[in-house]
Amino acid sequence: MKKQNQISLGLITIVASLGGFLFGFDMAVVSGVLPFIEKQFSLGAGQEGWFVSAALVGCIIGVLFSGELSDRLGRRVPLLLSASLFLLSAIGCAYMPSLSLVIASRLIGGIGIGIASNVVPLYISEIAPANIRGRLVTYYQLALTFGILVAYLTNYGLENYAANAAPGALFKDEIWRAMFGLGVIPALLFLLGLFIVPESPRWLMQKGRKAEGLDIISRISGSTAADVSSEQTAAVHQGSYSELFAPGMRKALLIGILLPLFSQFSGINSIIYYGTKILNSAGNSLSTALMSQVIFGVANMLFTLVAIWKVDSWGRRPLYLWGTAGAAITLIATGLCFHFGAPSAVLLVCVLAFLACFAFSIGPLKFVVASEIFPNAIRGRAMAISIMTMWVADTIVGWLTPTLLTSLGNAGTFWFFAFFCIVAYIVVYKLLPETKGQSLEHIENYWKEKGVDAAMVQGQDQHIPIH
Repeated sequence: MKKQNQISLGLITIVASLGGFLFGFDMAVVSGVLPFIEKQFSLGAGQEGWFVSAALVGCIIGVLFSGELSDRLGRRVPLLLSASLFLLSAIGCAYMPSLSLVIASRLIGGIGIGIASNVVPLYISEIAPANIRGRLVTYYQLALTFGILVAYLTNYGLENYAANAAPGALFKDEIWRAMFGLGVIPALLFLLGLFIVPESPRWLMQKGRKAEGLDIISRISGSTAADVSSEQTAAVHQGSYSELFAPGMRKALLIGILLPLFSQFSGINSIIYYGTKILNSAGNSLSTALMSQVIFGVANMLFTLVAIWKVDSWGRRPLYLWGTAGAAITLIATGLCFHFGAPSAVLLVCVLAFLACFAFSIGPLKFVVASEIFPNAIRGRAMAISIMTMWVADTIVGWLTPTLLTSLGNAGTFWFFAFFCIVAYIVVYKLLPETKGQSLEHIENYWKEKGVDAAMVQGQDQHIPIH
């Protein structure tokens, strides 16, 4: 690939991945906000769960219409809407006078997150050359983990500011508003950046605008890629949901639903949303708990680099298997730490090990796989089903975690999530084929032509053959 093509592709990926940054920031900022909100408004467990889950309800709403929007209007229009909603949400959370209006602002932001969580990986997968598609879609997850890390760092810094600032200093008495308000900066960058990136070339060709699509592919991947795409998209048709229930596609749909479901029931967002509270309950001060969250954020981000490094060479399937097995083991170990009252350092190592396993496999690969396995003509709407599953599961986990912590305790809660990681390992072993290095069109044809392959059912050589 020429240097000019690399620069164009890199710029497009960076701008699109800002949607992932905002996704991560909004998720993680709540962990620092929650102790202050809980104290200021005397929230019970149910109210606490609703405060966290309000944005997740918004995510479900956003995903519900994101697929239809992206298939009808293109990928850029929904992303522009998403960026605008992010911006409104950050401003609302910082300045709305009542808790109910803050929650309404979070719901608006959730709609933006829901749209971006579907359309960004979809957009990147359609822009990227096949040989580096997994890596580029994983940059979305890297941006997400970077957003989480930035939220943890700013939470920690602002908590120290509030503790040491003079009476009457800006946001001192409601520092949580500043934590939310910092989201204005990346939201604005995302909104402005979207005006300089092109439309998805595959969507353009799907709509009969073949010359425009091929010109974009030529500019970002080279003329050879344009020639290949010209041949592969010559017979593209308008899709319908019924395609997902054709014999060959049912397994793809099942994979697209189960992977995001198990991703959330691994317990990752319980740590992101409630990590400060969990660590606090283990005897750590609020400042120490917030600092530990920063360490978690660094580990999450660094191990996502492993996925970027190896996803296109090792493949999706091996990383998934190693990651789910490691996540189950480390969650069991974390539960044992709580059960036997292990030192904080040991507990921290176990949680870090879980985050490492999640970050190089379960976290990024659900987006990579979902963006690859569905037909071109209905990819936006099909991905919406997959991502909506993720957000419904996330909402349930966000709402359920306080109750689990109260009824099962810290140890039982982590063992609960370990069980789902074990089930996820079995599902991945039985169902997930290898898609590395294949064009989106070839993957689509594989499902249609092969249907349910016996070797895949038995968990043997699950690799989509190259023709």
